[in-house]
Amino acid sequence: MEVKNPIVTEITYGKNFSEELKTKIGTNKKKKKFLLDYPTIYIIQDQNKKQYTVYVGETTDIKRRTTEHLYEDPKSRKDWQNLAHTQNGRMFIIGHDHFNKSLTLDIENRLMLYLSSVDRIKHVNNRRTNAQNLYYTSDEMTTITSKIWYQLNRRDKVLFPAESIIRDSALFKASPFHKLTPEQINAERKIMAKIKAALARSDTGQLILVEGEAGSGKTVLLSKLFYELNVDLLEQAQKSAPRGYLLVNHDQQLTVYKQIAKKLGLEQLNKDIVSKPTRFINRHSDQRPVDIVLVDEAHLLWTQGKQAYQGKNQLADLLRSAKVVIAVFDRNQVLTTEEYVSDQQLKQLESHARKTDSLIELHDQQRINADRETVKWIKNLALKSEISKIPDDKKDYKLMIGTNPNIVYQEIQRHNSEKEIAKSGLSRLLATFDWKYVDKKPPKDQDSWRVTVSDFSLPWNLQQKQTKKEKRENRGRSWAEQPQTINEVGSTYTIQGFDLNYAGVIIGPSVKYRQGRVVFDPTASQNKKATRNRTLNDGQKINVAEKLLRNELNVLLTRGVNGLLLYAVDSQLQEALQKAASPDHLLS
Repeated sequence: MEVKNPIVTEITYGKNFSEELKTKIGTNKKKKKFLLDYPTIYIIQDQNKKQYTVYVGETTDIKRRTTEHLYEDPKSRKDWQNLAHTQNGRMFIIGHDHFNKSLTLDIENRLMLYLSSVDRIKHVNNRRTNAQNLYYTSDEMTTITSKIWYQLNRRDKVLFPAESIIRDSALFKASPFHKLTPEQINAERKIMAKIKAALARSDTGQLILVEGEAGSGKTVLLSKLFYELNVDLLEQAQKSAPRGYLLVNHDQQLTVYKQIAKKLGLEQLNKDIVSKPTRFINRHSDQRPVDIVLVDEAHLLWTQGKQAYQGKNQLADLLRSAKVVIAVFDRNQVLTTEEYVSDQQLKQLESHARKTDSLIELHDQQRINADRETVKWIKNLALKSEISKIPDDKKDYKLMIGTNPNIVYQEIQRHNSEKEIAKSGLSRLLATFDWKYVDKKPPKDQDSWRVTVSDFSLPWNLQQKQTKKEKRENRGRSWAEQPQTINEVGSTYTIQGFDLNYAGVIIGPSVKYRQGRVVFDPTASQNKKATRNRTLNDGQKINVAEKLLRNELNVLLTRGVNGLLLYAVDSQLQEALQKAASPDHLLS
Protein backbone atom coordinates (compact mmCIF):
# COMPACT_ATOMS: atom_id res chain seq x y z
CA MET A 1 0.00 0.00 0.00
CA GLU A 2 1.42 3.39 -1.03
CA VAL A 3 2.15 5.83 1.80
CA LYS A 4 0.22 9.06 1.32
CA ASN A 5 1.78 12.52 1.26
CA PRO A 6 1.73 14.50 4.51
CA ILE A 7 -0.15 17.76 5.02
CA VAL A 8 2.24 20.66 5.65
CA THR A 9 0.76 24.03 6.61
CA GLU A 10 2.84 27.16 7.20
CA ILE A 11 1.66 30.01 9.48
CA THR A 12 3.14 32.98 11.30
CA TYR A 13 4.37 32.15 14.80
CA GLY A 14 2.74 34.72 17.10
CA LYS A 15 -0.34 35.63 19.10
CA ASN A 16 -2.63 35.46 16.04
CA PHE A 17 -1.57 31.92 15.12
CA SER A 18 -4.98 30.38 15.90
CA GLU A 19 -6.90 32.67 13.57
CA GLU A 20 -4.38 32.19 10.76
CA LEU A 21 -4.45 28.41 11.19
CA LYS A 22 -8.25 28.45 11.06
CA THR A 23 -8.12 30.46 7.82
CA LYS A 24 -5.52 28.11 6.30
CA ILE A 25 -7.64 25.05 7.12
CA GLY A 26 -10.86 26.68 5.91
CA THR A 27 -13.54 24.12 5.09
CA ASN A 28 -11.06 21.37 4.26
CA LYS A 29 -12.25 18.47 6.45
CA LYS A 30 -9.08 16.46 5.81
CA LYS A 31 -6.83 19.27 7.02
CA LYS A 32 -9.05 19.89 10.04
CA LYS A 33 -8.95 16.21 11.02
CA PHE A 34 -5.21 15.63 10.60
CA LEU A 35 -3.99 18.99 11.94
CA LEU A 36 -6.42 19.50 14.83
CA ASP A 37 -7.66 16.04 15.87
CA TYR A 38 -4.64 13.81 15.14
CA PRO A 39 -1.12 14.01 16.63
CA THR A 40 1.03 16.52 14.72
CA ILE A 41 4.67 17.49 14.33
CA TYR A 42 5.67 21.13 14.18
CA ILE A 43 8.76 23.21 13.45
CA ILE A 44 9.08 26.77 14.73
CA GLN A 45 11.83 28.87 13.18
CA ASP A 46 13.24 32.33 13.81
CA GLN A 47 15.55 34.00 11.29
CA ASN A 48 18.18 36.53 12.35
CA LYS A 49 20.07 37.86 9.34
CA LYS A 50 21.18 34.69 7.50
CA GLN A 51 21.03 32.31 10.47
CA TYR A 52 18.14 30.35 11.91
CA THR A 53 17.05 29.09 15.31
CA VAL A 54 14.57 26.23 15.17
CA TYR A 55 12.46 24.21 17.58
CA VAL A 56 11.07 20.80 16.65
CA GLY A 57 8.15 19.32 18.58
CA GLU A 58 5.20 16.93 18.49
CA THR A 59 1.84 17.19 20.20
CA THR A 60 -1.68 15.79 20.35
CA ASP A 61 -3.13 19.32 20.57
CA ILE A 62 -1.38 21.90 18.39
CA LYS A 63 -3.44 24.88 19.61
CA ARG A 64 -2.83 24.17 23.30
CA ARG A 65 0.88 23.43 22.78
CA THR A 66 1.51 26.58 20.74
CA THR A 67 -0.26 28.68 23.38
CA GLU A 68 2.05 27.17 26.04
CA HIS A 69 5.11 28.01 23.91
CA LEU A 70 3.95 31.59 23.46
CA TYR A 71 2.90 32.41 27.03
CA GLU A 72 4.13 29.81 29.54
CA ASP A 73 7.52 28.52 28.35
CA PRO A 74 9.16 32.00 28.14
CA LYS A 75 8.71 32.31 31.94
CA SER A 76 11.21 29.52 32.60
CA ARG A 77 13.33 29.02 29.48
CA LYS A 78 15.66 31.47 27.78
CA ASP A 79 15.28 29.87 24.32
CA TRP A 80 11.52 30.45 24.45
CA GLN A 81 12.05 34.02 25.70
CA ASN A 82 13.98 34.72 22.52
CA LEU A 83 11.31 33.10 20.34
CA ALA A 84 8.57 35.05 22.14
CA HIS A 85 10.04 38.32 20.85
CA THR A 86 10.72 37.18 17.31
CA GLN A 87 9.56 39.40 14.46
CA ASN A 88 10.27 36.76 11.80
CA GLY A 89 8.84 33.60 13.35
CA ARG A 90 7.27 30.94 11.16
CA MET A 91 5.63 27.67 12.08
CA PHE A 92 5.25 24.53 9.97
CA ILE A 93 2.51 22.19 11.17
CA ILE A 94 2.65 18.65 9.78
CA GLY A 95 -0.13 16.07 9.76
CA HIS A 96 -0.56 12.58 8.33
CA ASP A 97 -3.29 9.94 8.43
CA HIS A 98 -0.86 7.37 9.91
CA PHE A 99 0.46 9.56 12.73
CA ASN A 100 0.40 8.06 16.22
CA LYS A 101 2.43 8.97 19.31
CA SER A 102 5.34 6.62 18.62
CA LEU A 103 5.60 7.62 14.96
CA THR A 104 5.51 11.37 15.70
CA LEU A 105 8.22 10.95 18.35
CA ASP A 106 10.40 9.02 15.89
CA ILE A 107 9.91 11.57 13.10
CA GLU A 108 10.52 14.44 15.53
CA ASN A 109 13.83 12.78 16.38
CA ARG A 110 14.72 12.34 12.68
CA LEU A 111 13.89 15.98 11.93
CA MET A 112 16.16 17.08 14.78
CA LEU A 113 18.87 14.90 13.22
CA TYR A 114 18.36 16.61 9.87
CA LEU A 115 18.02 20.18 11.13
CA SER A 116 21.06 19.96 13.43
CA SER A 117 23.07 19.14 10.28
CA VAL A 118 22.03 22.29 8.33
CA ASP A 119 24.78 24.92 7.95
CA ARG A 120 22.50 27.94 8.33
CA ILE A 121 20.89 26.74 11.55
CA LYS A 122 22.61 28.21 14.58
CA HIS A 123 20.56 26.53 17.31
CA VAL A 124 18.22 23.54 17.48
CA ASN A 125 16.08 23.89 20.61
CA ASN A 126 14.71 20.59 21.84
CA ARG A 127 15.88 18.71 24.89
CA ARG A 128 14.85 15.18 23.97
CA THR A 129 16.10 12.25 21.96
CA ASN A 130 13.08 10.21 21.02
CA ALA A 131 14.13 7.09 19.11
CA GLN A 132 11.38 4.47 19.53
CA ASN A 133 11.37 0.69 19.27
CA LEU A 134 9.02 -1.27 17.01
CA TYR A 135 5.40 -0.12 16.68
CA TYR A 136 2.55 -0.47 14.19
CA THR A 137 3.76 2.04 11.56
CA SER A 138 7.52 1.96 12.32
CA ASP A 139 8.31 0.58 8.87
CA GLU A 140 6.81 3.76 7.32
CA MET A 141 8.90 6.23 9.36
CA THR A 142 11.70 6.73 6.81
CA THR A 143 9.32 7.08 3.86
CA ILE A 144 7.03 9.57 5.62
CA THR A 145 10.03 11.60 6.86
CA SER A 146 11.39 11.86 3.32
CA LYS A 147 7.99 13.00 2.05
CA ILE A 148 7.80 15.63 4.81
CA TRP A 149 11.31 16.87 4.07
CA TYR A 150 10.57 17.05 0.33
CA GLN A 151 7.59 19.32 0.96
CA LEU A 152 9.56 21.48 3.41
CA ASN A 153 12.38 21.76 0.85
CA ARG A 154 9.90 23.06 -1.74
CA ARG A 155 8.95 25.85 0.67
CA ASP A 156 12.46 26.84 1.80
CA LYS A 157 15.56 25.34 0.20
CA VAL A 158 17.93 27.19 2.56
CA LEU A 159 16.34 26.06 5.81
CA PHE A 160 15.50 22.61 4.42
CA PRO A 161 18.22 21.67 1.89
CA ALA A 162 17.95 18.49 -0.17
CA GLU A 163 17.99 15.31 1.90
CA SER A 164 21.12 14.14 0.07
CA ILE A 165 23.03 17.24 1.19
CA ILE A 166 22.00 16.58 4.78
CA ARG A 167 23.13 12.96 4.69
CA ASP A 168 26.53 13.94 3.28
CA SER A 169 27.20 16.31 6.17
CA ALA A 170 29.84 15.33 8.72
CA LEU A 171 27.47 16.77 11.34
CA PHE A 172 24.79 14.31 10.27
CA LYS A 173 27.14 11.36 10.58
CA ALA A 174 28.23 12.30 14.11
CA SER A 175 24.84 13.50 15.37
CA PRO A 176 23.47 12.27 18.74
CA PHE A 177 20.00 11.92 17.17
CA HIS A 178 20.75 8.73 15.23
CA LYS A 179 18.70 5.70 16.21
CA LEU A 180 21.07 3.29 17.95
CA THR A 181 21.41 -0.36 16.98
CA PRO A 182 20.60 -3.03 19.63
CA GLU A 183 24.36 -3.45 20.23
CA GLN A 184 24.80 0.30 20.74
CA ILE A 185 21.74 0.47 23.03
CA ASN A 186 23.16 -2.30 25.23
CA ALA A 187 26.52 -0.48 25.33
CA GLU A 188 24.84 2.82 26.24
CA ARG A 189 22.85 1.23 29.08
CA LYS A 190 25.94 -0.48 30.49
CA ILE A 191 28.01 2.70 30.31
CA MET A 192 25.29 4.80 31.97
CA ALA A 193 25.01 2.26 34.80
CA LYS A 194 28.79 2.30 35.27
CA ILE A 195 28.81 6.11 35.34
CA LYS A 196 26.04 6.22 37.96
CA ALA A 197 27.86 3.75 40.20
CA ALA A 198 31.21 5.52 39.85
CA LEU A 199 29.79 8.98 40.61
CA ALA A 200 27.99 7.60 43.66
CA ARG A 201 31.35 6.39 45.03
CA SER A 202 33.07 9.72 44.19
CA ASP A 203 36.13 7.76 43.03
CA THR A 204 38.59 9.21 40.53
CA GLY A 205 39.98 7.44 37.49
CA GLN A 206 37.26 4.93 36.53
CA LEU A 207 38.12 3.87 32.96
CA ILE A 208 35.41 2.66 30.59
CA LEU A 209 37.11 1.37 27.44
CA VAL A 210 34.98 1.15 24.28
CA GLU A 211 36.69 -0.86 21.55
CA GLY A 212 35.61 -1.38 17.98
CA GLU A 213 37.02 -1.43 14.47
CA ALA A 214 36.48 1.31 11.88
CA GLY A 215 32.77 1.63 11.08
CA SER A 216 31.47 -0.12 14.21
CA GLY A 217 29.44 2.89 15.38
CA LYS A 218 31.75 4.22 18.10
CA THR A 219 31.38 7.91 17.20
CA VAL A 220 27.57 7.90 17.16
CA LEU A 221 27.50 6.12 20.52
CA LEU A 222 29.90 8.65 22.04
CA SER A 223 27.99 11.62 20.61
CA LYS A 224 24.75 10.23 22.05
CA LEU A 225 26.34 9.78 25.49
CA PHE A 226 27.79 13.31 25.38
CA TYR A 227 24.39 14.83 24.63
CA GLU A 228 22.42 12.70 27.12
CA LEU A 229 24.85 13.45 29.96
CA ASN A 230 24.59 17.22 29.50
CA VAL A 231 21.22 18.07 27.98
CA ASP A 232 19.21 18.14 31.22
CA LEU A 233 21.62 20.74 32.67
CA LEU A 234 20.33 23.26 30.14
CA GLU A 235 16.96 23.24 31.93
CA GLN A 236 18.44 24.37 35.24
CA ALA A 237 17.96 27.97 36.33
CA GLN A 238 21.56 28.27 37.56
CA LYS A 239 24.44 27.81 35.15
CA SER A 240 26.04 24.44 35.80
CA ALA A 241 29.39 22.95 34.92
CA PRO A 242 29.18 20.24 32.24
CA ARG A 243 28.64 16.71 33.47
CA GLY A 244 30.68 15.43 30.54
CA TYR A 245 33.49 16.99 28.47
CA LEU A 246 34.25 15.65 24.97
CA LEU A 247 37.87 15.52 23.80
CA VAL A 248 39.45 14.54 20.49
CA ASN A 249 42.94 14.93 19.02
CA HIS A 250 41.72 15.09 15.39
CA ASP A 251 41.29 18.58 13.91
CA GLN A 252 38.51 17.69 11.45
CA GLN A 253 36.50 15.75 14.05
CA LEU A 254 37.06 18.50 16.63
CA THR A 255 35.41 21.00 14.27
CA VAL A 256 32.39 18.70 13.87
CA TYR A 257 31.89 18.21 17.61
CA LYS A 258 32.26 21.92 18.31
CA GLN A 259 29.50 22.64 15.80
CA ILE A 260 27.25 20.01 17.38
CA ALA A 261 27.81 21.48 20.86
CA LYS A 262 27.10 24.98 19.59
CA LYS A 263 23.93 24.07 17.66
CA LEU A 264 22.50 22.12 20.60
CA GLY A 265 23.32 24.82 23.16
CA LEU A 266 25.87 22.75 25.10
CA GLU A 267 28.52 25.46 24.72
CA GLN A 268 26.41 27.49 27.16
CA LEU A 269 27.66 25.18 29.92
CA ASN A 270 31.33 25.79 29.08
CA LYS A 271 32.98 27.15 25.94
CA ASP A 272 35.56 24.35 26.24
CA ILE A 273 33.04 21.55 26.64
CA VAL A 274 34.60 20.23 23.41
CA SER A 275 38.38 20.62 23.10
CA LYS A 276 41.67 18.88 22.50
CA PRO A 277 43.07 16.77 25.37
CA THR A 278 46.08 19.03 25.93
CA ARG A 279 43.87 22.09 26.42
CA PHE A 280 41.69 20.18 28.89
CA ILE A 281 44.67 18.79 30.84
CA ASN A 282 46.31 22.21 31.10
CA ARG A 283 43.09 23.79 32.40
CA HIS A 284 41.97 21.14 34.92
CA SER A 285 43.63 20.08 38.14
CA ASP A 286 43.57 16.61 39.64
CA GLN A 287 42.67 18.39 42.89
CA ARG A 288 39.23 19.23 41.46
CA PRO A 289 38.34 16.39 39.08
CA VAL A 290 35.40 16.81 36.72
CA ASP A 291 32.67 14.18 36.58
CA ILE A 292 33.10 12.65 33.13
CA VAL A 293 35.48 12.92 30.19
CA LEU A 294 34.57 11.30 26.87
CA VAL A 295 37.46 10.73 24.45
CA ASP A 296 36.78 10.00 20.80
CA GLU A 297 39.59 8.50 18.73
CA ALA A 298 41.43 7.68 21.99
CA HIS A 299 44.03 5.87 19.90
CA LEU A 300 45.16 9.41 18.93
CA LEU A 301 46.00 10.33 22.54
CA TRP A 302 49.68 11.13 23.03
CA THR A 303 51.85 8.76 25.04
CA GLN A 304 54.76 11.19 25.21
CA GLY A 305 55.33 14.93 25.61
CA LYS A 306 54.78 17.17 22.59
CA GLN A 307 54.51 20.94 22.08
CA ALA A 308 52.25 22.44 24.80
CA TYR A 309 51.77 19.04 26.44
CA GLN A 310 54.44 18.49 29.07
CA GLY A 311 53.17 15.18 30.42
CA LYS A 312 54.05 11.61 29.50
CA ASN A 313 50.66 10.01 28.86
CA GLN A 314 47.46 11.91 28.11
CA LEU A 315 45.14 9.05 29.14
CA ALA A 316 46.88 8.75 32.52
CA ASP A 317 46.54 12.51 33.04
CA LEU A 318 42.84 12.42 32.12
CA LEU A 319 42.21 9.59 34.59
CA ARG A 320 43.63 11.83 37.32
CA SER A 321 41.46 14.77 36.24
CA ALA A 322 38.08 13.01 36.00
CA LYS A 323 35.96 10.62 38.02
CA VAL A 324 35.07 8.67 34.87
CA VAL A 325 36.90 8.52 31.52
CA ILE A 326 35.10 6.91 28.57
CA ALA A 327 37.75 6.19 25.94
CA VAL A 328 36.80 5.02 22.44
CA PHE A 329 39.72 3.04 21.05
CA ASP A 330 40.77 1.17 17.91
CA ARG A 331 44.29 -0.26 18.05
CA ASN A 332 44.34 -0.45 14.24
CA GLN A 333 43.96 3.32 13.86
CA VAL A 334 47.04 4.45 15.82
CA LEU A 335 48.93 6.49 13.23
CA THR A 336 51.89 8.34 14.79
CA THR A 337 54.75 7.57 17.19
CA GLU A 338 53.45 9.98 19.84
CA GLU A 339 50.23 7.92 19.94
CA TYR A 340 51.96 4.54 20.06
CA VAL A 341 50.83 2.14 22.76
CA SER A 342 52.74 -1.11 23.17
CA ASP A 343 50.87 -4.41 23.09
CA GLN A 344 51.76 -4.90 26.75
CA GLN A 345 50.35 -1.48 27.75
CA LEU A 346 47.17 -2.12 25.79
CA LYS A 347 46.72 -5.54 27.41
CA GLN A 348 47.11 -3.90 30.82
CA LEU A 349 44.42 -1.34 29.96
CA GLU A 350 42.07 -4.03 28.70
CA SER A 351 42.78 -6.23 31.71
CA HIS A 352 42.02 -3.35 34.10
CA ALA A 353 38.77 -2.58 32.24
CA ARG A 354 37.75 -6.27 32.25
CA LYS A 355 38.32 -6.60 35.99
CA THR A 356 35.81 -3.82 36.62
CA ASP A 357 33.49 -5.09 33.85
CA SER A 358 34.15 -1.81 32.00
CA LEU A 359 35.33 -3.12 28.62
CA ILE A 360 32.68 -2.48 25.95
CA GLU A 361 33.24 -4.13 22.57
CA LEU A 362 31.36 -3.16 19.40
CA HIS A 363 31.39 -5.76 16.62
CA ASP A 364 28.64 -4.77 14.18
CA GLN A 365 29.92 -3.20 10.96
CA GLN A 366 27.96 0.04 10.45
CA ARG A 367 29.93 1.56 7.56
CA ILE A 368 30.95 -0.89 4.86
CA ASN A 369 27.84 -2.09 3.02
CA ALA A 370 29.41 -5.37 1.96
CA ASP A 371 29.24 -9.11 2.55
CA ARG A 372 31.29 -10.55 5.39
CA GLU A 373 33.73 -12.13 2.92
CA THR A 374 34.42 -8.77 1.25
CA VAL A 375 35.05 -7.09 4.61
CA LYS A 376 37.36 -9.99 5.51
CA TRP A 377 39.29 -9.54 2.23
CA ILE A 378 39.88 -5.85 3.00
CA LYS A 379 41.01 -6.61 6.57
CA ASN A 380 43.32 -9.38 5.38
CA LEU A 381 45.00 -7.06 2.89
CA ALA A 382 45.59 -4.28 5.41
CA LEU A 383 46.15 -6.14 8.67
CA LYS A 384 47.31 -9.67 7.75
CA SER A 385 49.36 -8.95 4.58
CA GLU A 386 47.29 -11.45 2.60
CA ILE A 387 45.83 -11.14 -0.90
CA SER A 388 43.33 -13.78 -2.00
CA LYS A 389 40.78 -13.89 -4.80
CA ILE A 390 38.36 -10.98 -4.57
CA PRO A 391 34.94 -12.38 -3.63
CA ASP A 392 31.76 -11.59 -5.52
CA ASP A 393 29.65 -9.42 -3.26
CA LYS A 394 25.92 -10.15 -3.00
CA LYS A 395 25.27 -6.69 -1.55
CA ASP A 396 26.72 -5.07 -4.68
CA TYR A 397 29.67 -3.48 -2.88
CA LYS A 398 32.16 -2.66 -5.64
CA LEU A 399 35.73 -3.70 -4.92
CA MET A 400 37.67 -2.84 -8.08
CA ILE A 401 41.32 -2.78 -9.14
CA GLY A 402 42.29 0.04 -11.51
CA THR A 403 45.00 -0.53 -14.10
CA ASN A 404 46.26 3.02 -13.58
CA PRO A 405 45.53 5.94 -11.20
CA ASN A 406 43.85 8.06 -13.88
CA ILE A 407 41.15 5.41 -14.33
CA VAL A 408 40.57 5.26 -10.56
CA TYR A 409 40.26 9.06 -10.46
CA GLN A 410 37.84 9.08 -13.40
CA GLU A 411 35.70 6.45 -11.70
CA ILE A 412 35.64 8.48 -8.46
CA GLN A 413 34.51 11.52 -10.45
CA ARG A 414 31.78 9.43 -12.08
CA HIS A 415 30.52 8.29 -8.68
CA ASN A 416 30.60 11.90 -7.48
CA SER A 417 27.93 12.98 -9.95
CA GLU A 418 25.05 15.07 -8.65
CA LYS A 419 22.66 12.16 -9.08
CA GLU A 420 24.83 9.68 -7.16
CA ILE A 421 25.67 12.18 -4.42
CA ALA A 422 21.92 12.63 -3.94
CA LYS A 423 21.48 8.88 -3.61
CA SER A 424 24.60 7.67 -1.80
CA GLY A 425 26.92 10.52 -0.78
CA LEU A 426 30.32 11.88 -1.70
CA SER A 427 33.23 10.00 -3.25
CA ARG A 428 36.88 11.03 -2.94
CA LEU A 429 40.39 9.97 -3.92
CA LEU A 430 42.84 9.06 -1.12
CA ALA A 431 46.47 7.94 -0.90
CA THR A 432 49.07 6.63 1.52
CA PHE A 433 51.38 9.40 2.73
CA ASP A 434 54.17 8.58 0.25
CA TRP A 435 54.47 11.94 -1.52
CA LYS A 436 56.03 14.96 0.12
CA TYR A 437 53.76 17.39 1.94
CA VAL A 438 54.88 19.88 4.58
CA ASP A 439 53.19 22.84 6.20
CA LYS A 440 55.11 25.34 4.07
CA LYS A 441 54.87 26.80 0.61
CA PRO A 442 55.59 24.26 -2.14
CA PRO A 443 58.77 24.50 -4.24
CA LYS A 444 58.88 27.42 -6.70
CA ASP A 445 58.33 25.15 -9.70
CA GLN A 446 55.10 23.73 -8.20
CA ASP A 447 51.72 25.29 -7.44
CA SER A 448 51.11 22.79 -4.62
CA TRP A 449 52.38 19.67 -2.92
CA ARG A 450 51.17 16.91 -5.20
CA VAL A 451 50.58 13.18 -5.54
CA THR A 452 52.25 12.23 -8.82
CA VAL A 453 52.40 8.84 -10.52
CA SER A 454 53.65 8.88 -14.11
CA ASP A 455 51.20 11.14 -16.02
CA PHE A 456 48.78 11.37 -13.07
CA SER A 457 49.12 14.38 -10.75
CA LEU A 458 46.73 16.00 -8.26
CA PRO A 459 47.27 18.30 -5.25
CA TRP A 460 47.36 16.91 -1.76
CA ASN A 461 44.41 17.73 0.52
CA LEU A 462 43.70 21.40 1.35
CA GLN A 463 46.25 22.63 -1.22
CA GLN A 464 44.01 24.37 -3.75
CA LYS A 465 43.55 28.12 -3.50
CA GLN A 466 40.02 29.26 -2.64
CA THR A 467 38.18 32.51 -3.23
CA LYS A 468 36.85 34.46 -0.25
CA LYS A 469 33.37 33.20 -1.07
CA GLU A 470 34.57 29.56 -1.17
CA LYS A 471 36.40 29.99 2.14
CA ARG A 472 33.26 31.42 3.70
CA GLU A 473 31.06 28.62 2.35
CA ASN A 474 33.56 25.94 3.42
CA ARG A 475 34.02 27.27 6.95
CA GLY A 476 33.25 24.47 9.39
CA ARG A 477 33.12 21.79 6.68
CA SER A 478 35.30 18.72 6.80
CA TRP A 479 37.75 18.15 3.94
CA ALA A 480 35.53 15.75 1.98
CA GLU A 481 32.49 18.07 2.23
CA GLN A 482 34.26 20.89 0.39
CA PRO A 483 33.32 20.67 -3.32
CA GLN A 484 36.76 21.51 -4.72
CA THR A 485 38.33 18.51 -2.96
CA ILE A 486 37.09 16.19 -5.69
CA ASN A 487 40.26 17.46 -7.43
CA GLU A 488 42.53 16.70 -4.47
CA VAL A 489 43.95 13.58 -2.82
CA GLY A 490 43.05 12.98 0.82
CA SER A 491 45.24 11.45 3.52
CA THR A 492 44.57 9.76 6.84
CA TYR A 493 44.92 13.17 8.49
CA THR A 494 41.83 14.53 6.70
CA ILE A 495 39.67 11.43 6.23
CA GLN A 496 40.07 9.45 9.48
CA GLY A 497 36.74 9.16 11.26
CA PHE A 498 34.67 9.93 8.15
CA ASP A 499 33.01 7.82 5.50
CA LEU A 500 32.52 8.11 1.74
CA ASN A 501 30.27 6.59 -0.89
CA TYR A 502 33.25 5.34 -2.93
CA ALA A 503 36.86 5.60 -1.79
CA GLY A 504 39.57 5.51 -4.43
CA VAL A 505 42.92 4.64 -2.83
CA ILE A 506 46.32 5.03 -4.45
CA ILE A 507 48.62 2.69 -2.51
CA GLY A 508 52.04 4.32 -2.70
CA PRO A 509 55.52 2.79 -2.78
CA SER A 510 55.69 2.28 1.01
CA VAL A 511 53.41 -0.74 0.52
CA LYS A 512 54.97 -3.55 -1.51
CA TYR A 513 54.39 -7.23 -2.32
CA ARG A 514 57.30 -9.64 -1.86
CA GLN A 515 57.36 -13.44 -1.70
CA GLY A 516 53.60 -13.73 -1.53
CA ARG A 517 53.14 -11.18 1.28
CA VAL A 518 52.29 -7.48 1.64
CA VAL A 519 55.25 -5.69 3.24
CA PHE A 520 55.82 -2.10 4.36
CA ASP A 521 58.85 -0.01 3.42
CA PRO A 522 59.32 3.00 5.76
CA THR A 523 62.08 4.40 3.53
CA ALA A 524 59.49 5.02 0.79
CA SER A 525 57.08 6.87 3.11
CA GLN A 526 56.89 10.64 3.63
CA ASN A 527 54.95 10.18 6.87
CA LYS A 528 57.67 11.24 9.32
CA LYS A 529 55.27 10.98 12.25
CA ALA A 530 55.02 7.25 11.55
CA THR A 531 58.56 6.41 10.45
CA ARG A 532 60.69 8.24 13.06
CA ASN A 533 61.93 6.37 16.12
CA ARG A 534 59.87 6.32 19.30
CA THR A 535 61.63 6.99 22.60
CA LEU A 536 60.20 4.96 25.47
CA ASN A 537 60.03 6.11 29.10
CA ASP A 538 63.27 4.24 29.90
CA GLY A 539 65.10 6.08 27.09
CA GLN A 540 65.10 3.12 24.73
CA LYS A 541 64.50 3.98 21.07
CA ILE A 542 62.33 1.67 19.01
CA ASN A 543 60.94 1.75 15.48
CA VAL A 544 57.25 0.93 15.03
CA ALA A 545 56.94 2.22 11.46
CA GLU A 546 55.67 -1.06 10.00
CA LYS A 547 52.77 -1.21 12.47
CA LEU A 548 51.86 2.46 11.93
CA LEU A 549 52.04 2.25 8.12
CA ARG A 550 49.85 -0.86 8.27
CA ASN A 551 47.30 1.13 10.30
CA GLU A 552 47.51 3.97 7.77
CA LEU A 553 46.53 1.56 4.99
CA ASN A 554 43.74 0.11 7.14
CA VAL A 555 42.20 3.56 7.74
CA LEU A 556 42.19 4.38 4.02
CA LEU A 557 40.72 1.02 2.92
CA THR A 558 37.79 1.28 5.36
CA ARG A 559 36.36 4.65 4.28
CA GLY A 560 34.07 3.52 1.45
CA VAL A 561 30.46 2.62 2.25
CA ASN A 562 29.55 1.21 -1.18
CA GLY A 563 32.85 0.78 -2.96
CA LEU A 564 36.64 0.66 -2.87
CA LEU A 565 38.82 1.32 -5.93
CA LEU A 566 42.51 0.42 -5.67
CA TYR A 567 45.71 1.11 -7.58
CA ALA A 568 49.19 0.18 -6.30
CA VAL A 569 52.38 1.97 -7.36
CA ASP A 570 54.53 -1.06 -6.54
CA SER A 571 54.47 -3.20 -9.69
CA GLN A 572 54.46 -6.52 -7.83
CA LEU A 573 51.63 -5.43 -5.54
CA GLN A 574 49.64 -4.14 -8.51
CA GLU A 575 50.20 -7.44 -10.32
CA ALA A 576 49.03 -9.40 -7.26
CA LEU A 577 45.89 -7.25 -6.97
CA GLN A 578 45.07 -7.69 -10.65
CA LYS A 579 45.57 -11.46 -10.41
CA ALA A 580 43.16 -11.51 -7.47
CA ALA A 581 40.53 -9.73 -9.55
CA SER A 582 38.13 -11.39 -11.94
CA PRO A 583 37.26 -9.39 -15.10
CA ASP A 584 34.28 -7.95 -13.20
CA HIS A 585 36.65 -6.49 -10.60
CA LEU A 586 39.00 -4.77 -13.06
CA LEU A 587 38.88 -1.11 -14.10
CA SER A 588 40.69 -0.57 -17.37
